[in-house]
Amino acid sequence: MLPDQVKRVFEEHLWYIATCGVAPNVVPVGFKRICGDGRLAIGAILLETTLENIKLNNQVAVACAEPLTGEAYQIKGTAELSYEGKAFAYYQKLTEVTFKGDMQLKCAVIITPDRLINASPNARNKEEIPI
Repeated sequence: MLPDQVKRVFEEHLWYIATCGVAPNVVPVGFKRICGDGRLAIGAILLETTLENIKLNNQVAVACAEPLTGEAYQIKGTAELSYEGKAFAYYQKLTEVTFKGDMQLKCAVIITPDRLINASPNARNKEEIPI
């Protein structure tokens, strides 16, 4: 499980998901949350290159930072694409409410964290945090 301080930063700020398939790709994501089991969930609406990369290579990195303090973390893990289940249903409803039919959810991206790394500009930079 992610430490509470890490959860706070991820819950309050924009995430950036990095993938690599044919070519590297990194994009900000706003439809995101930490699931009760510690996995990360992202609602994929516009993530075409990200999804194609995950199909080729399911290893991803997700970064998040508190812009005022510089507190930052990186999670490295394994992604899977989900077309049903709780996360998919949650993002499907959120997409309908937010975009009123103008956009459609492609899938939910579920990330199982393998490593948590301090990315803050301090003496603990690059330090691995147990999860």
